[in-house]
Amino acid sequence: QVQLVESGGGLVQAGGSLRLSCAASGRTFSHYAMGWFRQAPGKEREFVAGTDWSGQSTYYGDFVKGRFTISRDNAQNTMYLQMDTLKPEDTAVYYCAGGRGRVIGVAGDDYDYWGQGTQVTVSS
Repeated sequence: QVQLVESGGGLVQAGGSLRLSCAASGRTFSHYAMGWFRQAPGKEREFVAGTDWSGQSTYYGDFVKGRFTISRDNAQNTMYLQMDTLKPEDTAVYYCAGGRGRVIGVAGDDYDYWGQGTQVTVSS
C-alpha cells in the first residue's frame, strides 16, 4: 500500500520561507516521478513542481518564477519543496503526488497516489 505523508506546512509572513517534505512508502520510490500540487479555496488544483525518478530533471509551474526548488533523496524515500520569497497568493493546501512512471507529468492524471495535504498560509 503506497503512502505519501507531507509535513512542513505552516504560517509564514510574506517574503519568508518554508520547506515541505513528503515521505513515501509502499513502492520503490526511486522508480517513479514525483510532484507537488496545490489547491487554494475556490480554485482548481494546480501543478507546482515535478521531478523525474532520478531528481536530475525538474519542472515548475509558471507562477514559481525561481522561488521554489524541488528535490528528492531516493535513499531516504523523501521529496522536498523549498519555498522562498513566499507571497500571500501562495496560500493553499499543498499535496505530494506519486507519478505513474519515471517522467515528470504536469496533470493530476499523471499521478496515481496522493498525500493528505499540508496547509501553507502566507500572511501579508
